[in-house]
Amino acid sequence: MNQITSRSALASRPAHNLKSLRVPVPSAAARAAPKRRLPPLGALRTFEVVARHLSLARAADELCVTPAAVSHQIRTLEEHLGVPLFRRSGRNIFLTDAGQACLPGIRDGFERLTSAVNQIDSFGQAGILTVSVAPSFAVKWLVPRLDRFQDQQPGIDIRVSASNQLADFATDDVDLAIRYGSGRYPGLVVERLLPEAIFPVCSPDLLDRIKTPADLQNQVLLHDDSPDDDQSCPTWQMWFRAAGLGDAASKSGLRFTQSSLVLEAAIHGKGIALAKATLAESDLASGRLVRLFGDATPLDFAYYIVGPERKVALPKVTAFIDWLRAEVTPPVAAEAVQA
Repeated sequence: MNQITSRSALASRPAHNLKSLRVPVPSAAARAAPKRRLPPLGALRTFEVVARHLSLARAADELCVTPAAVSHQIRTLEEHLGVPLFRRSGRNIFLTDAGQACLPGIRDGFERLTSAVNQIDSFGQAGILTVSVAPSFAVKWLVPRLDRFQDQQPGIDIRVSASNQLADFATDDVDLAIRYGSGRYPGLVVERLLPEAIFPVCSPDLLDRIKTPADLQNQVLLHDDSPDDDQSCPTWQMWFRAAGLGDAASKSGLRFTQSSLVLEAAIHGKGIALAKATLAESDLASGRLVRLFGDATPLDFAYYIVGPERKVALPKVTAFIDWLRAEVTPPVAAEAVQA
């Protein structure tokens, strides 16, 4: 009980003993006093460099200006502060007491600024880079190549967000998108990456059954029902008509909502596919698929790099875009089996 002061005992103390418990309140004059305006940043930087070298000429060399410009910046700072910062002794210059007093704080301030800017640069150069991309393009083109990007940029971790939905850069955590479409993406930076074309393909195991386009009428057809809305992309019905075969059997067969699934079904001998050249490139090169009949049909849609300007300017995004450009090669010119 002796160590605990009761509320009544505290209240009974003389008023002058309670003054130490009060928080000092600034006077009205102190509250009204305007804050001192900071000197120009360039003048402060010049002062730090001159103080480090104690030479106007060497400071001018570091700052890439003339000695006269250095002198002007120092005079500007001294006039702003109202005190001299340097004194001369013959051809030498020295810091005054005022200069010595403010130098550590100014130097520390620039070191902190440099550290903060370096953190921003580090954020832009490394870390996670999220790319929104259609699932089929991710599986068939992007993912098989990503190890080459990781070898070049080990400090950047790629996060692939596979979706057919257009990324909302205002709300989604996405840095860049690769989209198959018309290239009209208002308000965004857009760059055409790859064209697209289409032609029939099949597994090598089915090749001996197919000698002419008419032979396709006796084969299982694989249909690509991807939600691309590309009116220039022919369906099997359109392809049969162009080949002069009418609509016979052109609507039957297996249907898939992803182009990559169509190709996988063709690889496993499940039927004949109308393949997008870019997506089928590696499968044609490896011999898992064989291209059939004549010329490819070029499509109006293409693959585009899409992103907001503020994201595209980040070093890590720029590095990824440069890598994409380097990876682009014409689709495999596999020889088509002629009728």
